[in-house]
Amino acid sequence: MSASHWFSAIVPFWRRQSPTQRVFLLVGVALVLVYGLAALLADWLVTLGLPAPQEFLAYAPHQPPSPQHWCGTDRQGYDVLSRVIFGARAAWQVVLLATGLSVAVGVPLGALSGYWGGPLDQLLLFVMDTIYTLPGLLLSLTVAFVVGRGVLNAAIALSIAYIPQYYRVMRNHTLSLKQEVFVEAARALGAGTVHILTWHLSGHLSRNLPVLLSVNSADAVLTLAGLGFLGLGLPPEVPEWGHELAQALDALPTGIWWPTLFPGLAMTGLVVGLSLVSEGLGES
Repeated sequence: MSASHWFSAIVPFWRRQSPTQRVFLLVGVALVLVYGLAALLADWLVTLGLPAPQEFLAYAPHQPPSPQHWCGTDRQGYDVLSRVIFGARAAWQVVLLATGLSVAVGVPLGALSGYWGGPLDQLLLFVMDTIYTLPGLLLSLTVAFVVGRGVLNAAIALSIAYIPQYYRVMRNHTLSLKQEVFVEAARALGAGTVHILTWHLSGHLSRNLPVLLSVNSADAVLTLAGLGFLGLGLPPEVPEWGHELAQALDALPTGIWWPTLFPGLAMTGLVVGLSLVSEGLGES
């Protein structure tokens, strides 16, 4: 799509949004970009007087925030700020993989199910509704326990809970659009199922995807932290906010607050940013 097409699509959308939604969208995008840049530039950022990115050099444990360690050190002597920055990279890796897998599976299944109908539609609808009724965190915990730790495994565990959402949205849209005149005309001219779904329905089907993606991404950050807190997310050597919180809780009653505060704030900031994006993208 050319720049002029993008511009012609964005301007009407921007005008439809209320002033509050515009503020939400701008602030949310700014926050998300900050976290995205932190994830991309983590290796460079932590070399600015901080521990080496791959080694996480250990210093004296539980040092409070200071000019040498802006967010202090944890119980192992690792610089908390470095762990927080690399935690952003881990979060983005898992979130992007999880949402990508959910879209790759849920969207085609929903579109085909709604377009074809019949026994396949009823079977898929039953399976997806069954999965959808299960609590997302509990389902992710169960899958993570089976597949084990790791970035890809954590993404799979998260995506299982999100696939039914994309399936339901795509199926409902396909059911409402497949009887439209332009679809009937394409079918009469001999267009196949793949061609119709790709060229005639994709534009209509994708309208709700940005909102759903941002909502699921915010939820995935929290769910990943829950998995890490319970020891079922990423390997212990990989900095991850939930794992950092779990490791720091024991020292919190003794007044050592910084290993808990800064990972918690980082996680909250990304969730707020993604939530603001979803609010800003919603129809006014």
